[in-house]
Amino acid sequence: MTRERILRTIELAAEAGHMLGIHQPRIGVAGLNPHAGEAGLFGDEEQNEIAPAVNNAKQKGIDVTGPWPADTLFWRAVNGEFDLVVAMYHDQGHVPVKLLGFDAGVNISLGLPIIRTSVDHGTAFDIAGKGIARWESMGTAITVAAEIVRRRQASRDL
Repeated sequence: MTRERILRTIELAAEAGHMLGIHQPRIGVAGLNPHAGEAGLFGDEEQNEIAPAVNNAKQKGIDVTGPWPADTLFWRAVNGEFDLVVAMYHDQGHVPVKLLGFDAGVNISLGLPIIRTSVDHGTAFDIAGKGIARWESMGTAITVAAEIVRRRQASRDL
């Protein structure tokens, strides 16, 4: 975890917001430690790496704040305060997404030269071939990929 990698992730999140049609995405950044470190009481990653990355992103014109305690950040996003959340690790971001819409979540891989979307619930090897898999997340992943293609094409036509 370095400020450079966190800054790059914030930049990719802002680009993703644009790809999804959000002109100036409001981004909330999660802390790594409980209560976003409590000013160093529970860890110093927030002070030494995350906050400087957030400040660098602000200097680049990105509408970003944080680090925020993860236990309230996602609630704030769901209630409209943020368009996007940057999580510090996989499960920190996936737990709330899956709770909100297990069959609707979409994973968008950012920073690749291609558009890549996939279901957010994983491979589901445990149910493969049993005829019980649900299609909704795959349908949404395809729809999101098509929307990104449409928006990229429209921006090139301008």
